Amino acid sequence: MQILTVGKIISRIAIVIASVELLIMLLLGDIPHTMDGKRLLFSNIAYVSLLNAILLVLFASPLIYFWIVKPFVDERDAAIHEVTLLAHYDPLTHLANRRLINQNLSVLMAHCIRRKIYGALMLIDLDNFKTINDTHGHDAGDTILVATAKRLTDAMREEDVVGRIGGDEFVILIHHLDANEQHAKNNVLTIAEKLHTIINEPLEYNSAILQVGASIGISLSGPERESIDTVFKKADIAMYQAKKNHIKYIIHSGMS
Repeated sequence: MQILTVGKIISRIAIVIASVELLIMLLLGDIPHTMDGKRLLFSNIAYVSLLNAILLVLFASPLIYFWIVKPFVDERDAAIHEVTLLAHYDPLTHLANRRLINQNLSVLMAHCIRRKIYGALMLIDLDNFKTINDTHGHDAGDTILVATAKRLTDAMREEDVVGRIGGDEFVILIHHLDANEQHAKNNVLTIAEKLHTIINEPLEYNSAILQVGASIGISLSGPERESIDTVFKKADIAMYQAKKNHIKYIIHSGMS
């Protein structure tokens, strides 16, 4: 993409104005007008100046907009979009990163408190990922991560948020589970079972079959006020308990 610097913008404006002014001078000097059968050239300086200015605005404005202003605005918007992506999304999977997850978790927690309803943070760590990465190379590992990201995104609702917070750890924010805590737990466990199943589906890579598992830790967010760090810590503890005990998923309360 060609970047429009200040110098280029000034140069383009000067070129447009000079070119249009030359065209106007040629038109005003070469095109005669008749009045009562007599050929008359423009002799009234004020009239010529006014007409010159009007024609200059009419001809130059579209050129300045389409050649200078619009490209500048498009480049600015593209740069802002790129900065936003770098600041809030994982470059490999294009999922939300830790910063964006924290922002969305804050919104989720506020919603749960206001509506007296339960949501959840689900922390997912891939099992056997390091072995695949070491055996088949980093490209194979990246393929696993990208495929897992797509599977998780396709499995969740549009209102839920799927993110990657580093390495082989994914996080999902789940909205509107239930107003009843036990029903909310049952619902989130059903979702965890579904996600565990799709993560375990084999993936073909360079004629090899790759397969990972998952350990899932779950932290409910309800009407009680908690910090973002506390919600993450509860999910992290549950996830490591699941991994240590070879259990698919655990809610921090101990229910699995």
